[in-house]
Amino acid sequence: MLLGLCAAILTAGAMYLAQSILVPILFAVFAIALVWPLQRRLAVILPGALAMLVTMAGALVTLVGMALLIAWAFGSVGQWVLANSAQLQMLYAQKLAFLEARGIAVAGVFVENFNTRWLVRIAQEVTGRLQGILSFTIVTVVFLVLGLLEVDVVRRQMERMEGQTAPALLAASAATARKFRVYMLVRTIMSVVTGVCVWGFATFMGLDLAAEWGVIAFVLNYIPFIGPLVATLFPTLFAILQFASWEVAVVVFLSLNAIQTISGSYIEPLLAGKTLAVSSFMVLLAVFFGSFLWGIPGAFIGVPVLIAALTICQQFPGSRWFADLLSGRDPARG
Repeated sequence: MLLGLCAAILTAGAMYLAQSILVPILFAVFAIALVWPLQRRLAVILPGALAMLVTMAGALVTLVGMALLIAWAFGSVGQWVLANSAQLQMLYAQKLAFLEARGIAVAGVFVENFNTRWLVRIAQEVTGRLQGILSFTIVTVVFLVLGLLEVDVVRRQMERMEGQTAPALLAASAATARKFRVYMLVRTIMSVVTGVCVWGFATFMGLDLAAEWGVIAFVLNYIPFIGPLVATLFPTLFAILQFASWEVAVVVFLSLNAIQTISGSYIEPLLAGKTLAVSSFMVLLAVFFGSFLWGIPGAFIGVPVLIAALTICQQFPGSRWFADLLSGRDPARG
């Protein structure tokens, strides 16, 4: 046990240090599994290079569209905050007076921490993150292009290998790719449903920027647990600013959480069925462990990595017990 614990710690440390190269590779492999069927069908009617370019163009358009949606939504929220800065300043003064009347002095803390240097640090942090996202995207695209060019070559090489390992790995790769596509299809359907429900609820409550909150819920729902939580907190904080009422904010928070719970805990497992049989505990662990190692990209890719690992374990008799143990299936129910 001690040896295994040491190996796990060293492996986690190596994964953390190799973040700049390992995470783009994982995203590229995940993207290859998603878009390869499209390229394979296009290759029947188009030359191989042209089929790959069309596939890449479709993937890039999808990614750019998602980025533009989230930028538009958060940009609209930021513009609303700037346009209503006077109202927010008045609300800020009211809350300070309310707290100070009860002996809670917080004005000095805000003055000390929220100054020009703090704003400069925030701007530098945002700039650094944007540069990191750009570098990450470029490296991922390079690996994606090279991977799409060599999928058939690797498959043929593995088919020529002797022994039982290569066929098992081929079967695991095909099953993993199929599960990835089911996972993203279910995620997309539930993201659309969640976004529409959040938009409808925000409109019913009279919350400004209802369409923007729906878009934010749609995009962030692709990140399990963390994304829905953030998509719930933003409208709740906004409700406090718009209505200046804690009661309305509580209603917004509870209602949005109910939407997220119904879609994520009941409808999504029903759609996925037994194809993505993974323990909910392990999904949560994968999300937070991936976030701990690699930040937001890790939170997204953690669940696909878990699905791939369990699918590979399922193909080998010696490790099948491990996949069954973490599948979340009850043997008594079949």
